[in-house]
Amino acid sequence: MIKLKNVSKTYTLSGINVNAVKSVNLDINQGEFASIMGPSGSGKSTLMNILGCLDIPSKGDYYLDNIEVGKLDDNQLAQIRGEKVGFVFQTYNLLPRISAFNNVMMGLAYTSNPKSKDKAIEALTKVGLEERMHHKPAEMSGGEQQRVSIARALVKNPLLVLADEPTGALDTKTGTEIIEILKNLNKESNMTVLIVTHENHIADQTNRIISFRDGEIINDKQNRA
Repeated sequence: MIKLKNVSKTYTLSGINVNAVKSVNLDINQGEFASIMGPSGSGKSTLMNILGCLDIPSKGDYYLDNIEVGKLDDNQLAQIRGEKVGFVFQTYNLLPRISAFNNVMMGLAYTSNPKSKDKAIEALTKVGLEERMHHKPAEMSGGEQQRVSIARALVKNPLLVLADEPTGALDTKTGTEIIEILKNLNKESNMTVLIVTHENHIADQTNRIISFRDGEIINDKQNRA
C-alpha cells in the first residue's frame, strides 16, 4: 500500500542544504500497525509529511495505493489527503469555536457523502464520545480532544492514519487509552496506522518498529505488541 524507493528530502536553510531524509526504501502493507521511532531531529516528521502527502520527495519515488505521489500537483495532493489519509496530531488541531461533532464533520470536507452526519456520529461513538459530541474543545479533557481528533481522522474511512506523537500532550494513563483506541481501530477496520514517536513504550505497543536516525532507517523489526 506504501512504497518508498530511494526517497530523499533536502531543504535549503540560509543557503545550506539540509538532508532531512536520505535514500529511504520502505514498504508498508495494508492493515499494518507500525511505529516510526526516532529522536528529535532524526527526520521522522519529514518522512511523515511525505507519507501524508503534505510534502513530496526531492529525489526518489513514493507510491500510495499505486499512485505516484511525486508527480501530483497541489490540488491532486489535497484530494489524496482528503480521501485517503487521516491525521492525528499531538496538539489535536481542533477548531475551538465549534462542537466535537462539527470538528469531525470537517474530516469530510473533500467528500460528498449524503450520509456524512451519520458517519460523524458513528466515528464519535467508536471513540466513546457519543455523549460529548455537542461539547466544544474547551469543555473537554485532553484525552477527549484527542479522541475527537481520531474520530475526525477515521470518519472518511481512510487507507492510512498517521498519528504524530499522539500521546505527547497526555498523561501516561490517557496516552495508553489513546493507543488502545488506535490499535482497536486497526484490528476492526484493517486500516493502516502509523505512529510517529520518540518514546519506546509507545513504539513497543505497535506490531512493527521502524527506527529512524539522521534521516535514515537504522532498524526495521517486527514486534509482538
